[in-house]
Amino acid sequence: MTRARITTLFPNAVLDRLQRLRLLSRSRRTNRSRGEHLSGRGGASTEFCDYRNYAPGDDTRFVDWNIFARLHRPYLKQFHREEERHVVLLVDASRSMAFDGKIERARELAAALGVLGLLNGERVSVYTGTATPRLSAARGRASLRALFAAIEGLQAGGAAPVEDAVTAMLRRHRGRGACYVVSDFLTFGDLTRPFNLLHAAGLELMGLQVLSPAEVEPPVTDDLRLVDSETAGALDVTAAGDLLSLYQEYRRAYEQQLALACSRRSGRFVSIRSDATLEDILFDTLRRQAWIG
Repeated sequence: MTRARITTLFPNAVLDRLQRLRLLSRSRRTNRSRGEHLSGRGGASTEFCDYRNYAPGDDTRFVDWNIFARLHRPYLKQFHREEERHVVLLVDASRSMAFDGKIERARELAAALGVLGLLNGERVSVYTGTATPRLSAARGRASLRALFAAIEGLQAGGAAPVEDAVTAMLRRHRGRGACYVVSDFLTFGDLTRPFNLLHAAGLELMGLQVLSPAEVEPPVTDDLRLVDSETAGALDVTAAGDLLSLYQEYRRAYEQQLALACSRRSGRFVSIRSDATLEDILFDTLRRQAWIG
């Protein structure tokens, strides 16, 4: 007998594979409350990290008596501090994401990242273009259905560009960790300030760009009229062949710019196509890029 499908976002087989993985991070941005991630500060756990000189008032249970017997000086053992990490999922729901399967792929990716966070003891929240979260900071396997419910009904068509969505989210969110921005990043706005704000808030910036096949390789050969999906502005174009070469040059330069902006803020960036299968993105691309493992 087959199992009932747990979510409409992806098959149960994908969920089963996700349960054997976890989100990988280059930073140790965590909160002071207890959790399952090692911070850069010493604290209380079972994993030894260093010694320091004993000072009056220190807990004598942590004195290394073997070293004291050899050196006749007391040294205190220190351990990694286990702390809580937030995973913020910011899904761009602006009008441009409604094109060619982008919002559908964005929903699936956000849900998969959220599953990895919940199953590994992290606090997960979901935002779109407003300060009110679709899912407030939740934790544990029991929150899986709430995560799926928050994402399954998400539709594109909002007026807030991605930079405004970041600013709105930061008005409400509190907690250090990582912010996964799932967006096409097609905006006329300046992303420098929102990226700086994410970094200053103690959130590792993870930029996940979702582009449609037509945005990566426009199927254009004749004269045409371009209509901006965000502003509805129109532009008539001739000599499309020359334009396509220029477009590809600018598209690749923009991706490099986004990757550099994330890297400079100790984050990461990857660009994927909306027609790539979810399994290939998760278990090939993101694993090879060391986003999950």
